[in-house]
Amino acid sequence: MTSSPYGNPAFRRLLVGWTVSSLGDSALFLTLAIWAKDLTGSNGAAGLVFLALGLPILFSPLLGHLVDRVRRRPLLIVVNALAAVGVLVLLLVDDVGQLWLLYVVAVGYGLVGILTGAAQSGVLKDLLPDDQLDSANATLTTIDQGLRLISPLLGAGLYAVWGGPALAVLASATFVLAVVALCTVRLTESAVEPSARGAFLVDVMAGFRHIRSVPILWRIVVACAVSFGVVGFFDSVIFAVVDEGLGKDPAFFGVLMSVQGGGSILGGITAVRLLRRVGAVRTVGIALALFAAGSTTVLTTSTTLVVIGIFCAGAAIPWLVVAMATTRQRATPPRLQGRSAAAANMALSLPQLASIAVGAALVDVVDYRWLGAAAVVVLSVTAATLLLARSPVGSTDPAVTAPKEPVRSSTAALTAPKSRLGSEPAERPPPPAVARATMAASGLR
Repeated sequence: MTSSPYGNPAFRRLLVGWTVSSLGDSALFLTLAIWAKDLTGSNGAAGLVFLALGLPILFSPLLGHLVDRVRRRPLLIVVNALAAVGVLVLLLVDDVGQLWLLYVVAVGYGLVGILTGAAQSGVLKDLLPDDQLDSANATLTTIDQGLRLISPLLGAGLYAVWGGPALAVLASATFVLAVVALCTVRLTESAVEPSARGAFLVDVMAGFRHIRSVPILWRIVVACAVSFGVVGFFDSVIFAVVDEGLGKDPAFFGVLMSVQGGGSILGGITAVRLLRRVGAVRTVGIALALFAAGSTTVLTTSTTLVVIGIFCAGAAIPWLVVAMATTRQRATPPRLQGRSAAAANMALSLPQLASIAVGAALVDVVDYRWLGAAAVVVLSVTAATLLLARSPVGSTDPAVTAPKEPVRSSTAALTAPKSRLGSEPAERPPPPAVARATMAASGLR
């Protein structure tokens, strides 16, 4: 029987730090878009908040390289401490003339998200055995998404009563608490590998080459990248749905995000069982199919249907995130975790970033339903390619387990035999049948 990660004191402390940090994150970045909408009256301005959150993905390979070349726990402590100070810039925002500060903070949040996500991947790999990674990822994803039950309402309430500066103080406090929790985590980290002289670009791009060398991971990443090329439409469309489709105030967006959080709790509770039963490929396919089905409701003017659809989309997110993250972690050596996490993040986020920009540009000039319909079609097709493919490989197959010994150099990781990095065995039958996420229909951490 697979043991539980909850018996590990270091994991429990990491969980505390992640929870308080996610509380501040969710309360602030979801409300930043409402703040931008209130300052300008523009759906596009609100959508550009998510664009700003995604822009740092352009630096993802460099950030992943940094994570693999330093000790990760101290890096997490420093990043959270800097974020606690940086978010207080929002205390200077008073009117539309300081709108740019919202975008600056959003860019900073994007940088923090990439660094902490990549570093956390390496910490988990060092901290836990492979058979506990799916449970750990499910727990972290459920907390991150499930906090949307309370954090948007908390953020919207603080914003309505005391304004945006109160949110800045809350976010800063949660970053400080995360630093305190991280300082109590004790673990033995994998040895930092020195960079080979003259091989900087090879080192930086190692994460992409590794993903390409693992067939099951490559298959999942390609399907998700295509899907995320339209998911970003919803970052602007959702405000038009609330305003034009449902006739609600912008603050209703916070209610919908809380509903999504409820769906994500259900998704997180069921993610490990689904992943172990049907494998990673089909889990991601089911997640994309459910997300597509839920997204069809934005084409209606029914509040009830939209709420149901958002709930379904929320349930799909942990399935996608847990399946992809666990597969990547198991197939990747410890000191390649940061670069592989950053590469996967970039492969998904660049298409999403482009779709956010397109959505923000078009949502005020064309009927938002056309954008929603286009996204539903693409999501349905990519889901079908995964669900109808023959002999998907389960994520629990030993073929997707990374070598146990540390990789001696970046070139060693790139030249290791494919069978040890996760190539598919010949014609394996699918796991017993029934068959993570979107990094939230917005830029995920």
